[in-house]
Amino acid sequence: MSTGPRHGLARVLSKRGLCSRSEAERWIRAGRVRVSGRVVMDPERPTRLDEAGIEIDGADAETRERRCFMLNKPRGLVTTARDEHGRDTVYRCFDGAGLEWIAPVGRLDKASEGLLLFTTDPMWASAISDPERGPDKTYHVQVDRLPSQEQLAMFANGVESDGAVLSAKSVSLLRSGGKTAWLEIVLDEGRNRQIRRMLAAFDIGVLRLVRVAIGSLQLGELPKGQWRELTAEEAEALAHAG
Repeated sequence: MSTGPRHGLARVLSKRGLCSRSEAERWIRAGRVRVSGRVVMDPERPTRLDEAGIEIDGADAETRERRCFMLNKPRGLVTTARDEHGRDTVYRCFDGAGLEWIAPVGRLDKASEGLLLFTTDPMWASAISDPERGPDKTYHVQVDRLPSQEQLAMFANGVESDGAVLSAKSVSLLRSGGKTAWLEIVLDEGRNRQIRRMLAAFDIGVLRLVRVAIGSLQLGELPKGQWRELTAEEAEALAHAG
């Protein structure tokens, strides 16, 4: 008999890779979930992750095999399963693929593009997203002016924005031309709109922001709006990159 920690039933279903936590709550309140033969209507019902006898619509709610995917996210899509404003989401890119539930690992905001991960395994997602142990994230950013060398150095030392100090692991100039420039920015943590906020502190505007790598995983030539499944070796490398 398991003696592991208990979580809310909805969280357990999400951790098993069956659905999002909000979707699990809807299933439970709709009476679709049974535990040991009894319908459970409380999404917070204390449950162990490996508890036996959990069913959804009469089928065993077993933990799913880990699967991991990468997507080249187009600009204009929001990183969420459901958007209350009716905007297109990243799940549009998976239409017709016949995949079971997959969750995004971190996010890219609506105006950002590039490498975005998805998985059925919440534990793997936590390892990738961990600010201390997770892999570095590399971005190519087009800005509306050529920053000075002093400004580039200050990004690594830390920039104050809205009372928080934001910093990059490294910032370098890729190329410049006319009134714009491309920077490569590497982050070892990811705060909300971090790059945009850092640049805004110097009145530098972002024209494009593309995530091109997470750890050793490169976006490469994957076409925009397309996805592929990671190999087991790629997934393991990311989980142990920190």
